[in-house]
Amino acid sequence: MSVLKTSREIPARVEQVFTAISDAERLAQWWGPAGFTNTFSVCEFVQDGRWELTMRGPDGKDYPNQSRFAEIDALRKVVIDHISAPQFQLTITLTETTAGTLVEWEQAFESEEVARKIAQFVGPANEQNLDRLTAEALRGN
Repeated sequence: MSVLKTSREIPARVEQVFTAISDAERLAQWWGPAGFTNTFSVCEFVQDGRWELTMRGPDGKDYPNQSRFAEIDALRKVVIDHISAPQFQLTITLTETTAGTLVEWEQAFESEEVARKIAQFVGPANEQNLDRLTAEALRGN
């Protein structure tokens, strides 16, 4: 198993960050790298709930995605199984800090080969995702 990790301290309360993740309309605003937009066909934010969306890239290309909310521990952790290729499990952990919320973002790929091939894209894309999450959490302030 190969794990790609990043983290970010967001100057917002845990509740604000969790709401930006758990509210489908808000999630659609920030999910994905810079320049991507989202259309959700299903977003069942419950344990084992389905999440089906199409991400549209800045090049106009559509990227269908299927995931499952494998675990939800309100205000603490969300685990997402990305079912469509590339398959991975994303764990988002939220920890209250004196300055706001530490967001830890870990993607576990079963295949080290797949992780190696996409690491150059995924690393910067995850940072952009956290930039967008930060803006959305603060917008809801």
